[in-house]
Amino acid sequence: MAIPCASLPFPSSSLLLKASSFSSQFPPLLSPSHLFLTVCSRHTPAKSTNARNSYYTNNTGIAYLNYPVVVKAQTSSSSALSREPMLPPFNVLITGSTKGIGYALAKEFLKAGDNVIICSRSAERVESAVQSLREEFGEQRVWGTKCDVKEGKDVKDLVAFAQESLKYIDIWINNAGSNAYSYKPLAEASDEDLIEVVTTNTLGLMICCREAIKMMLNQPRGGHIFNIDGAGSDGRPTPRFAAYGATKRSVVHLTKSLQVHTQLSFQG
Repeated sequence: MAIPCASLPFPSSSLLLKASSFSSQFPPLLSPSHLFLTVCSRHTPAKSTNARNSYYTNNTGIAYLNYPVVVKAQTSSSSALSREPMLPPFNVLITGSTKGIGYALAKEFLKAGDNVIICSRSAERVESAVQSLREEFGEQRVWGTKCDVKEGKDVKDLVAFAQESLKYIDIWINNAGSNAYSYKPLAEASDEDLIEVVTTNTLGLMICCREAIKMMLNQPRGGHIFNIDGAGSDGRPTPRFAAYGATKRSVVHLTKSLQVHTQLSFQG
């Protein structure tokens, strides 16, 4: 069993140039170190016509997907032949995907012909987003459900919903996050705001990774998990939202720890 992984930073300009000029398409999921997808919430395309490797910019931000957690199917040597290749169209699950980068990612996967499950802790936002996406892409392409990622039961229910709707998930993107809608010095932050940020961004990510890995180990196709990080993930200070930056830095540590685990698994 192998689970190589790495975090997914929002890129510097040099990485952005690399992403926009890279020619790989989505089928190289079999070579996960070569996967790029750039999006923004306003969906303003540049010259690229490749929906699976598009280049989108505006003042919202850019998602740079690279080096996913790769979960191989947990099968015995005698049943190794039962493993299935991961080929498009892909079944994709995106947390925190009723607005912003998550919603834009959902649209890009749908444009590429994939099937998408979106979720949010707001049932109303899920219903609205699903309706909008179905009007554009069709009912049989997108599903949605309520899920608060910091609640273990919710994430388990999300897995069950995914299996009922699509049988399996090829790509799980952990995009859900929170800054508690607050930009202030740590000394002025309320207990409620700190708990909201840490439980969503750190605990929620751990729960989602755990449940996604458990699900994918039992899928003949295995699966890929992407963790979206953000400001603070590169170690630079985030003075007006220190708690948020600290949680996003933890995304890097979590994925590096999983990477070491993978290396030990290979050696063992």
